[in-house]
Amino acid sequence: MKRFLLVDDHSVVRSGVKILLSGIFNSSETDEAGDGETAINLLKQYSYDLIILDIQIPKTDSLGLMEYIRIKYPDTKVLIFSMSAENIYAKRFLKAGAKGFVSKDASIDEISKAINQVLEDKIYISPALIETLTDDLFAKQNDNPFDKLSRREFEIASLLLSGQTISNISDSLNIQLSTVGTHKARLFEKLNVTNLLELKELANTYNL
Repeated sequence: MKRFLLVDDHSVVRSGVKILLSGIFNSSETDEAGDGETAINLLKQYSYDLIILDIQIPKTDSLGLMEYIRIKYPDTKVLIFSMSAENIYAKRFLKAGAKGFVSKDASIDEISKAINQVLEDKIYISPALIETLTDDLFAKQNDNPFDKLSRREFEIASLLLSGQTISNISDSLNIQLSTVGTHKARLFEKLNVTNLLELKELANTYNL
């Protein structure tokens, strides 16, 4: 029997994926977590064949959670299932140990293919991402300034771009306001921008 863990803060999404899994596998059990803390508690209790993980989860450092899973549970496979930009986030999460990345906009057939492929211990990359990676390879476009950011800086940059304030980010990540301010200053320096408008313009340039 397969056992799955869905980590997503939207109950409707979890319900939909749960129905999909029950349709693919005759015998399976699926646990749900709406945040990182719940996910970690479940991981301590059960062994999972596959974790399906969203990126944008309140009060959760999803990339940190991915790395935690890789270190503590190296045999557990993770498939990223997210609305976040694949061409920006996929490489970071694959590097952190995820076995695949599939968009929530993908067809049922593609999502099913991704799940089965990762369960077979294969890497799943969508045709669109393969094309992007191939273009990058031949064009040698390895100068994306966002790649210079640390994990935390990249996370804060993403939250700033989503419209969150310093106070919101402090609450969401459970870190001090001053710490958020420090990271913001460092990422602005690395990206050579001086304000949020310039950050947004740079992000648009690189399709973030």
